[in-house]
Amino acid sequence: MIDNDGHRLAFYVTKGHGPTIVLDSGGGEDASYWKDLAGKLHSATGATVITYDRAGMGKSDAVPGAWQVKSAVSDLTTGLRQLGVTDDVTLVSHSQAGEIATYFAEENPRMLSGAVLVDASLPPLYTDEEIARINAASQPQVDAAKNDPDKPANRQLIAIAESYVPMHKAYHRATWPSSVPATVIVSEKTPFDGSPEDAQRWREAAAAFVKQGPDRTLITAKGSSHDIPKDRPTLILKEIESVVDAQH
Repeated sequence: MIDNDGHRLAFYVTKGHGPTIVLDSGGGEDASYWKDLAGKLHSATGATVITYDRAGMGKSDAVPGAWQVKSAVSDLTTGLRQLGVTDDVTLVSHSQAGEIATYFAEENPRMLSGAVLVDASLPPLYTDEEIARINAASQPQVDAAKNDPDKPANRQLIAIAESYVPMHKAYHRATWPSSVPATVIVSEKTPFDGSPEDAQRWREAAAAFVKQGPDRTLITAKGSSHDIPKDRPTLILKEIESVVDAQH
């Protein structure tokens, strides 16, 4: 358990040698999302593998109020430093965790040797028009979550909704450091499988992100839903191993 800013967070460490692989799950998920991949990664690479529960998920304390991505970045940074991890990190971030990864990379570029962004939420998507579309489309789900606000996934959804518009207006201006290589894996169906227009914008945002800097690679997980780690685990393992190997 790690202490940060008045709350405690659960980190799970499989010790290895050399590099460290950090797995960060998407919205509404905790460290258990990676249970099938973490052990395989450790066996394949020999690296230390770390997963964790973000605030309000799993065994980590909830933090009241609107979700703040910078607080999540602080939680991850503090946790890794308290564990003695200061460099040679490959960060693997799914979905919403792409936002944490982007700000984390901005603040800690020397800590990262590379990143694998798995159908991740990336800055180019969030034009004012797209923010308004997503915010409106998600409102029924948010309203339904308010009927059971104590459920962790619902609590997180409500907290994200409270800060969604201003947070993503700011995120649209965020930049990924050129010194950190990134592999971007985009799913074929995306989180917007029911909206072809938004799904296309998601894919275009991934492509735009890759073109914005050096050492970035775009891979499409054909036939996959947004849950690429569940649908195409072998692909995820291969790409993480490739990023780790490229730095060593």
